[in-house]
Amino acid sequence: MSDAATLPLLRLSNVSVQLGTVTALQRVSFSVRRGEFVAVIGANGSGKTTLLRVLHGLVEGTGMRRLGEPAPVQAMVFHRPFMLNLTVWNNLRLALWLARKRVPRAEAPARALEALQRVGLVDSRDRPARVLSGGEQQRFALARAWAVRPDLLLLDEPTANLDPSAKKEVETLLQGFAADGMTLVMSTHNLGQAKRLATRVVYVDRGEVRLDLPTAQFFGPSADERARLFLKGELSWDLE
Repeated sequence: MSDAATLPLLRLSNVSVQLGTVTALQRVSFSVRRGEFVAVIGANGSGKTTLLRVLHGLVEGTGMRRLGEPAPVQAMVFHRPFMLNLTVWNNLRLALWLARKRVPRAEAPARALEALQRVGLVDSRDRPARVLSGGEQQRFALARAWAVRPDLLLLDEPTANLDPSAKKEVETLLQGFAADGMTLVMSTHNLGQAKRLATRVVYVDRGEVRLDLPTAQFFGPSADERARLFLKGELSWDLE
């Protein structure tokens, strides 16, 4: 196996983040390797979203954030994807224009069409993006991210507030991305989803990474009492 396949795509060492009076992350060391599907779980306010934003370079803290070589192409899908007041097609073309260093202009139309085909939204290309349903918007956000062919895709609770049918559609797309070799890091409150999709589960509690294990081991017996309580649904969501 080549060094590129075994070295981390991205690594954090002793990263702490202070947001006003709140310590959002405390001395977090965390790495992501090519081909992993990492589920980040934890209660509200535990630091999951901050961790994803640090990984994506949107939030700075103390400590070290180091990218692999060559630096991976990254994309992030947010909990509430932002849609410009444009058609689906023009939202997507703009995303590809912003990624023009990686997507040649001549390739952009074919890349955009392929992305819409991938998520089943070709028939919606001329609709205003903001009138799409919640499930359609999330699938479109995935299309927009997939179109730039990221090595690493970060997802912040991508199926929150979706009905079961829309949730299944998103999960199927994520499974397909992973099967294609894309590396994914996803925050989720859905433990069943983490168990179904992830190869590795990271439990964040009060800004600290308390457990980081392969999925099968994580959902087996754990020596961490707060993780056991969380998995049993007995850990309070209020961390104050």
